Amino acid sequence: MNYLIDTNIIIYYFNGLTDDETIHTILADSFKISIITKIEFLGWGQFASDPESHSKAKEFISHATVFDLKNAIAEQTILLRQSFKVKTPDAIIAATALVNGLTVVTNNTSDFNRLGVRTIAVNVK
Repeated sequence: MNYLIDTNIIIYYFNGLTDDETIHTILADSFKISIITKIEFLGWGQFASDPESHSKAKEFISHATVFDLKNAIAEQTILLRQSFKVKTPDAIIAATALVNGLTVVTNNTSDFNRLGVRTIAVNVK
């Protein structure tokens, strides 16, 4: 199965806040993210005061396959925003998953399920 990793899971994993073996398997097989996850993760406020951690984060995220915001994803995002009360970043992640037939790995399963997206949860500490 192909997965798209949500920003919250990337942050939890990077900070060692998940001991769920599922995430290790998923990242080894399918380390795919939306461009918005890259933006959210590398733009995370904690990195502003910690250049060393930011450098490690850039190295970590460089191993991901990043789905850019192509027209089909933009159009699906628009439809989701029109149909549901959903934040733009979540709509972009959902649209990326829908357009590419991916399952979203997230702790916000209910947020994505209501948008018609398949999800899988990962346990955090």
